[in-house]
Amino acid sequence: MSPAMSPLAVFPEVATGPGVTRRVVADSPQLMVVAFTFEAGAEGPLHNHPHIQSTYVESGRFVFSLDGEEFEVGPGDSFVIPSNAVHGCRCFEAGRLIDGFTPRRDDFL
Repeated sequence: MSPAMSPLAVFPEVATGPGVTRRVVADSPQLMVVAFTFEAGAEGPLHNHPHIQSTYVESGRFVFSLDGEEFEVGPGDSFVIPSNAVHGCRCFEAGRLIDGFTPRRDDFL
């Protein structure tokens, strides 16, 4: 397959806040995979969106808030965030989250 026809796309790493970066790993109109890297002490502020989100903790330790309930997660943990649920996190040990969104987050492109 020629490079012009390659299904692989390279997306830049983008700063999303103090101590947090994101990089789109893969996308299609129906699904997007995004890697978020957090420094210890960094936060993902409370927010919501219409997309269903799955989160896999590749590394680090986090406390998530999901519709007012808090829970701690670490490497290997995963969970689903329903459409429009208010959620955010605090990072206690530097790490990386792998998030899947359906449909794709066009605002991340």
